[in-house]
Amino acid sequence: MEKSRIERINELYRKSKSEEGLTDEEKQEQAKLRAEYLKSIRESFRAQLENIEIVD
Repeated sequence: MEKSRIERINELYRKSKSEEGLTDEEKQEQAKLRAEYLKSIRESFRAQLENIEIVD
């Protein structure tokens, strides 16, 4: 996942914790970005597991 997308996730998180809060549009963007982030982590983890060789 691109660094700029991760930075945007963090920016939206910080804004959600502030008094200002998020707009409905920003909440949708945050949910979409989080879903993309989780998908990339799952794919990366799956690739690591598939490359493991058990040596006896």
